[in-house]
Amino acid sequence: MTSFPLNIAVLTLSDSRSLAEDKSGAYLAEALQAAGHVLIERDLVPDDVYQMRAVISRWIADGRIQVILTTGGTGVTGRDSTPEAIAPLLDKQIEGFGELFRQISFAEIGPSTLQSRTLAGMANATLIFCLPGSTGACRTAWGQILQPQLDIATRPCNFASMFPRFREGQQ
Repeated sequence: MTSFPLNIAVLTLSDSRSLAEDKSGAYLAEALQAAGHVLIERDLVPDDVYQMRAVISRWIADGRIQVILTTGGTGVTGRDSTPEAIAPLLDKQIEGFGELFRQISFAEIGPSTLQSRTLAGMANATLIFCLPGSTGACRTAWGQILQPQLDIATRPCNFASMFPRFREGQQ
């Protein structure tokens, strides 16, 4: 359990399920709260670039939200458009997230991990992580990357301890 709780929002991107049927978003909401973080908001929108951007933009502007987790829309099919929707909103990309996710995921699903276009970055001092839609992928990302990086006790460094510095140089 973290000693430095963060305020987190979860957005599911899906044309095929409702919030009640959303196992991946539910997993992320439960896991982050079990780790001691605060779920500020949870929503679901279709795989539509403009609806995604509307919700993410509102959350980026909301000073209470420190981290946004999205699930879904990171594949390569015609409707998968999460990276295209979110990338233009980012002030900085965190390339290592996708690289590390695919490395870890390779051990679980082999070369199929190549189809994952996970993305991470920062906008207005808000961390944004775009995860695949499968619950297994969300478990992998949360358990092996996000939970430790959002825990102030993780050494040698973590994102949680950096929040006071995210606005350095901004006016």
